[in-house]
Amino acid sequence: MVKTLLAAAVTAAAIGTAAIPAHAVTYGVAIDVAPPAPRVEAVPAPRRGWTWVPGYWGWNGRRHAWVAGSWVHERRGYVYNRPEWVQRNGHWELRRGAWARGDRDHDGVPNRVDRDRDGDGVPNRADRAPNNSRRH
Repeated sequence: MVKTLLAAAVTAAAIGTAAIPAHAVTYGVAIDVAPPAPRVEAVPAPRRGWTWVPGYWGWNGRRHAWVAGSWVHERRGYVYNRPEWVQRNGHWELRRGAWARGDRDHDGVPNRVDRDRDGDGVPNRADRAPNNSRRH
């Protein structure tokens, strides 16, 4: 009985998620209309403990609408990736702004994974000898 209920729940979950595109989690909106050029905003003076997130063009369901820049609380050990429009598969998709844990180079790979153990300037994931500090 428990196995049958568990199997039914797993099947229902699989069917329910199959209809959701894979980019639905990362991307907020997918449309055929390119966003206008970004507006020029005056960036306020830095505030301790806060990060300035520049404005961007959002989508209100019918057209692009400007979302003004704002301050967000800093999160120690994180960097903020601002919202941005990217073109994928012939559509424009709005990538939502989000905090990334320790991604100093903004490549989407956390520093704990992307680090350079031997200090030779090559990230571990691309280094054939990550423990060899000799320069190649």
